[in-house]
Amino acid sequence: MASKEELNPFKIAQKQLDKAAEIMKLDPGIHAVLREPMRELHVSIPVKMDDGTVKVFKGFRVQYNDARGPCKGGIRFHPEETIDTVRALAAWMTWKTAVVNIPLGGGKGGVVCNPKEMSAGELERLSRGYIDQVGRILGPEKDIPAPDVYTNPQIMAWMADEFAKLKGYYVPGVITGKPVEIGGSEGRGDATARGAYYTIREAAKKLNLDLKNATFAVQGFGNAGQFIAKILGEAGAKLIAVSDSKGGVINRDGLDPERLIDYKLKNGTVVDFPGTSAITNKELLELDVDILCPSALENQLTKENAPHVKAKIIAELANGPTTPEADEIFFERGIFVIPDFLCNAGGVTVSYFEVVQNIYNFYWDLPTVHEMLDKKMTKAFWDVDKAAEEYKVDPRTAAYIVAVNRVAEAIRLRGIA
Repeated sequence: MASKEELNPFKIAQKQLDKAAEIMKLDPGIHAVLREPMRELHVSIPVKMDDGTVKVFKGFRVQYNDARGPCKGGIRFHPEETIDTVRALAAWMTWKTAVVNIPLGGGKGGVVCNPKEMSAGELERLSRGYIDQVGRILGPEKDIPAPDVYTNPQIMAWMADEFAKLKGYYVPGVITGKPVEIGGSEGRGDATARGAYYTIREAAKKLNLDLKNATFAVQGFGNAGQFIAKILGEAGAKLIAVSDSKGGVINRDGLDPERLIDYKLKNGTVVDFPGTSAITNKELLELDVDILCPSALENQLTKENAPHVKAKIIAELANGPTTPEADEIFFERGIFVIPDFLCNAGGVTVSYFEVVQNIYNFYWDLPTVHEMLDKKMTKAFWDVDKAAEEYKVDPRTAAYIVAVNRVAEAIRLRGIA
């Protein structure tokens, strides 16, 4: 088994950076700057619970790097949230905004809590309490949060409203992933999955894989997992297995994504979906499918299971699902990995579109959002592929080279290091 230190997300993020830095002969001073967060805020959030007691929640906001523009990154509510996870995600956001070449930096937030055990009122008080503590370092020119694991547009609306109370006026650009009615963008709901689809489509072209005859499996059936199942299904690919935190299901003849999503929303899990057999998480990751979509949490593909993975394409909708050791195994075996901070960058790209629309107070229709997202993701995919060919490295290292080079150039030009 991999050690706890090996699976520390921030150590992994640093190791990935170090690998790219060595290959691209990055200036040691700039490398040192990029290995650590620029600043981080740790907060305690007192929340009055429905039973009248007060519970104190631990929260974080990490601003990793702002050399290319304001920090950008989601806020997670998760019972196992750690500062190292938030640091890693903030680092990956820095590379994510750079790889798709949008003028933003990287940040991330988190609160240690279990939202599944909290009422709507408790969640609202927690959300507002988080902004009361962290709002002093937020703003469209400084740091722009968004939804992430177990947070949603409603939580973003509460946070935006709390920030308005602190400022004395509404600032829609302080947060993205808001409901459309209060300044959100069309196309934000499925942006992560749609962006991932554009990269999968380009990878399929590279590998001469016909998507209309392709099979795929999805690990994790939250927002991103549900939408990628639907969008790939619409492209003609056949979904054969899905898993969530409670278990998994398989039908080799194919699963109807729409019916499966309806069942999940109604029952809270895909387990026992009619016409399927049970499948474990381990079995799903090792299925003989063309495309595997890990859409859950970190460290799902490791040196233990990587030799048994049979997919041709691994599309990382989740952040950090593959360890560095697994990456090396996949590269040696010829399995094409679309790295997380390229594959799932559709979310931050449409978040960027949302900020632009907020600043202009002029809003785009859905076809415009899709067209612009397609253009950004397709260009980013081939930028990374070109670097992979040039440096003869795996796609993740190539994505790092593209992204780190852009951030390093900003640092150099600004005289930060």
